Amino acid sequence: MQTRRVAVRAVIERNGKILCVKLKKYVGRATKNDNRVYWCTPGGGVDVGEPLIPALEREVIEELGVKPKVGNLLYIQQFEHDNIEQLEFFFHVTNGEDFLAINLGETTHGAIEIAEVDFIDPKTSGLVLPTFLSEQNIPVDITAGVTQVFNNFFE
Repeated sequence: MQTRRVAVRAVIERNGKILCVKLKKYVGRATKNDNRVYWCTPGGGVDVGEPLIPALEREVIEELGVKPKVGNLLYIQQFEHDNIEQLEFFFHVTNGEDFLAINLGETTHGAIEIAEVDFIDPKTSGLVLPTFLSEQNIPVDITAGVTQVFNNFFE
């Protein structure tokens, strides 16, 4: 039984908004009984032994069809979901302009996994995202280049 899931996420920022994907229920979802449809930043699970940055590149290409230019590690989030420890690494992706016109039909996984792609304002969107994404000043965090850690086990 898996006790920890490691994932990588892309933080693609443009004019104070971040690129998010609305996931839909699909056969390959790790949590088979999860019927929710929710928004998150692009990315996904890291295969055993796979380095983080190549994993992020693979996930973003599979989902959005664009090769990301991976910058600094911005955030690490650790939390528990479905009795599994989740460890997520959020990297800044520097080529945001390349993500303005996404065609999910031209991707290997996008049409299966994703219902919608959009740049959203995490502070005003009302979408359910990790709490820290709506509380942080993401453009300032990108400029500062300091990694922040969020542990949500005790909230």
